[in-house]
Amino acid sequence: MTQAKSFRNYLVITAGYWAFTITDGAIRMLVVLYFHQLGYTPLAIASLFLFYEFFGIITNLVGGWLGARIGLNATMHIGMGLQVLALGMLAVDPSWLSIPYVMAAQALSGIAKDLNKMNAKASVKLMLPKDAHNTLFKWVTVLTGSKNTLKGGGFFIGALLLSVAGFRGALIIMASLLLVVLVITWILLPSEIGKTAARPKFSTILSKSPAVNWLSGARFFLFGARDIWFVVALPVFLSTLGWSSTSIGGFIALWIIGYGLVQASSPKLLKHSRRDGTAARQLAFILSAVPAAMAVSMHYFDAQLVVISGLAVFGILFALNSALHSYLIVAWSERDHVSMNVGFYYMANAGGRLTGTLLSGWVYQVSGMTGCLWWSCAFLLVTGLISFGLPSQQQTA
Repeated sequence: MTQAKSFRNYLVITAGYWAFTITDGAIRMLVVLYFHQLGYTPLAIASLFLFYEFFGIITNLVGGWLGARIGLNATMHIGMGLQVLALGMLAVDPSWLSIPYVMAAQALSGIAKDLNKMNAKASVKLMLPKDAHNTLFKWVTVLTGSKNTLKGGGFFIGALLLSVAGFRGALIIMASLLLVVLVITWILLPSEIGKTAARPKFSTILSKSPAVNWLSGARFFLFGARDIWFVVALPVFLSTLGWSSTSIGGFIALWIIGYGLVQASSPKLLKHSRRDGTAARQLAFILSAVPAAMAVSMHYFDAQLVVISGLAVFGILFALNSALHSYLIVAWSERDHVSMNVGFYYMANAGGRLTGTLLSGWVYQVSGMTGCLWWSCAFLLVTGLISFGLPSQQQTA
């Protein structure tokens, strides 16, 4: 594949990933705010995302194997189709929206999200020469960072559409636009992306690489640490302070946009650091100090000011952690196993998000925002400890 064609395919995949990500962020904000308006408790709202994260775990475990057999292009578009279906399922008469029904729709959305994310990131590795490490770091971090920037936009769009078009109207608009994107990217992308010459057996879906296993464990606790206080606790906390739905969506959107911009800029920000397990471990321990400092500060300063300022610092450091992890999983994977290793790694990511989401609702209900922050600190300390098992630059060489 020529460099020009590889770059063209990279742009198409990125554009499709962007469109999907907007709907993913929007649907999450729609569900949280809509059901909070209906009077659901934080724990009940968290339970709505139980299947979203649980089926993400299964999807990542099986999706890499499936992508290696039928091609990453096919599995990515299956994900888009499932997201359109999930949006349509929620755009029904409000009387149908029981907790089990919404959980089922969220299950489809979770499968769709992780199929799309895993295949988009695995595809990048296959578009570049084996020794293009700097370009790989740049392409992965730009893809990841821009995705999170657009996800932040999705949070705002979801809150805005809820105010303007209502819950059903917002879902119908997003489903229609994503269907158009699905058709366009299906036409433009070659069908052979990601297919391996040897068809991997199902028994090979679990990673046999110690580096991938340690990195996946660190990823589990890293994302659990974020979602413990971000997914349910933060929107509900801001709502109790009198913030409107649009204000909450806009604020979280700005945070995720900034977070994505830092991720996309991480090749420059980490230019002179070692891109290996040592850097990942150091960043995790540094990040753990932020929620701890916030939890202590909330006893002495205005809670709203502490959360807003602390969230900014947390976002910068978390973005660097996440970007480095995203690069390492691709860099440490052999080309014939990249989709399976990335799938295994994002299985751990989804497990951390599931754990963090459930804890976010339960801990906030029991201990408030301060309790969520202390749990976040504990998860980050575990992330740092697990990162001692990651290989250094000399070991990977």
